[in-house]
Parts: sequence; structure tokens; C-alpha cells
Amino acid sequence: MRSEAVPSTAYDDRPYTRGGTVDRSEVGALVQAAVDGDTGAWKALVDGLSPLVWSVVRAHRLSEADGHEVYQTVWFRFAQHLGRIREPDKAGSWLASTARNECLKVIKSLRRLTPTDDPQLLDRVSEDRTPEQSVLDSEEAAAQSERVRRLWQEFEALGERCRQLLRVLISSPPPSYQEVSAALGIAVGSIGPMRQRCLRRLRAKLDARGAL
Repeated sequence: MRSEAVPSTAYDDRPYTRGGTVDRSEVGALVQAAVDGDTGAWKALVDGLSPLVWSVVRAHRLSEADGHEVYQTVWFRFAQHLGRIREPDKAGSWLASTARNECLKVIKSLRRLTPTDDPQLLDRVSEDRTPEQSVLDSEEAAAQSERVRRLWQEFEALGERCRQLLRVLISSPPPSYQEVSAALGIAVGSIGPMRQRCLRRLRAKLDARGAL
């Protein structure tokens, strides 16, 4: 790979929900084209796979500042290893796994700096505004706003593993099970059953509150 051909990774001005779509069958070819210096292919990879990276960041509940730092680090490492990725067609899994590892590093460093053993504080909800809160704020109909508020309230009451899994699964474009496995360390065969259990639990909570 020509070192001068590595494109910039400065895409930190992109909001969580922005990003193009990328056909998973084209990822391998795009990676190879990027290795050969095609900046258009690199941009297509960043646009198409950024939502996956952000979904992993959100699943680990990082602050906005930490999340952007992880995002930048992931793409920087991807650029560094671009020509050495053994299975280019699985670049999404590589990104998801790297994002997970970087998130865990941040969480570990934060826990070392947190002068408490209170798990509720260690597993805190970020004080920064989230995409979900932005959705609530933008709802024009009061009834719909309340329905959405209850949905996320019950979502936050789910176990941590369920929250992580569902956050990653709802990213757009939808991640493959291999990418989900890499992002969360869950066996591919366990993802479907776990997803169903989590959704049933969420629906039961909403039914109990009459929120559906």
C-alpha cells in the first residue's frame, strides 16, 4: 500500500445517525480498492460502516467525548491495518471487535478513576444527550412522545446484556450476526435466541404498563 494514499480518518463531524449504506458483499472489494489508494472506496467504507461502529459505542454507554475518541481510534487503527486484514470481506467484524476493545479500555480507565464501588454509578447513564433523547424532544404529538418515553424507560430497565445487544442490532444498516458477535463477544448461535428473550421481556414490561 502506498503510504501517501491512506485517506484521512477525520469523520468526527458526522452525527450518529448519518451514514450511507454498503452492500456486505462489496466490502471486501472496497477494502482492496482502498488499499490500492482509492479514496472513494475508503469514503464508502467509512460512510457505510460508521453506523456499526457508533452502535457499539452506544452499547457501551460512553460519553459523547469518549465515544468520539473511540470512533476516531477505531478508524485510525483500521487505516493502519488496511493492507494486513486477512479477511477483507469481514471488515465489519474487524471494526466491531476493535470498537468493543477500545470501549472496554475506556471503561476500565474510568473505573480506575472512579472513587466508589457503587455499581449504579459505575454503570451510569451518560449525562450527555443521546440520540434517543433527541428523538423524544422532537416528537410533536404529546401522546406519541409519552409512548416513546415509556419505551426507552423500560428499555433502560432491561439487563445490561439485553441493552447492549438491542442497541447494536438496531443500527443501520443492520449488522451481520458475525459483526454482532465481534462487537459484544456473544456466540453467533446465541444471538437469535437472546434477541427473542430480550424482546419478549421488553414487550412484557410495556404490556404491563399499557404502553403498547
